[in-house]
Amino acid sequence: MIPMTMIAQNTISVEVSNIPSAEGKVNIAVYDSETTFLKFEGVVKASSVEAKKGKVNLKLENIPEGEYALAIFHDENGNDKLDKNWLGIPTEKVAFSKAKMKTFGPPSYRDCCFKVKGDKAISITF
Repeated sequence: MIPMTMIAQNTISVEVSNIPSAEGKVNIAVYDSETTFLKFEGVVKASSVEAKKGKVNLKLENIPEGEYALAIFHDENGNDKLDKNWLGIPTEKVAFSKAKMKTFGPPSYRDCCFKVKGDKAISITF
């Protein structure tokens, strides 16, 4: 009999707080590398929930052990994209795991990444 290697599948539970309104959705994207961070085609897993003023909870299931970073935005107008002004600055609320927006752009993957070695709970504030 050949031994089977099991890959642990984990759940990341994310609590997002300070949501300004119940309009639209709260979207979350999971990334696993610096080269794909914040690129649409680099998303490992994505999820969304209807927005609620104050706080929402999202669960990302079947996540293998590894290193990840999260990007979250409040798609307040429900158009399924992060709206920006003419300078490219987001006009909808944006947040990241372990880091905040910088004055001249988003944080790096390294600033946001965390390890998953079992189920994990993360709190993020807009």
